[in-house]
Amino acid sequence: MIDYIEQFARTYVFTTAMPPALAAATLCSLQVNQRESWRRKHLQALIATFREQTGLMGLTLLPSESAVQALVIGDVEKTMTASRYLRERGFQVSAIRPPTVPAGTARLRFTLSAAHTSEQLALLLEVLAEMAEAMDLRK
Repeated sequence: MIDYIEQFARTYVFTTAMPPALAAATLCSLQVNQRESWRRKHLQALIATFREQTGLMGLTLLPSESAVQALVIGDVEKTMTASRYLRERGFQVSAIRPPTVPAGTARLRFTLSAAHTSEQLALLLEVLAEMAEAMDLRK
């Protein structure tokens, strides 16, 4: 049945093959991933530091071991204000709000990457602490 659908369903016809450039880029990224494990280790260290330091600030993040960390603020306007506050200080932190998330759970979504430095994270945490104090976000 799967083979039939892949071969004859209008939504799949001519779209099942991966473009050669994408295949080459994927192969290259897998090779880099194998050779340069320091990137994963660095990212895991950034995630651990971010979670530890926000906890010490009295901020509660949703459970996540991934590079995406969510700070639930709840109120949409307060979440938007927090996102603007961070953007004005050089940090692009998305405000996620209903209908993307349930009402009352608007949040900031922080996305860390191996390209971020420890110094950049320290500055983000400093600004986040100032923002938490100014906006009374601590639990």
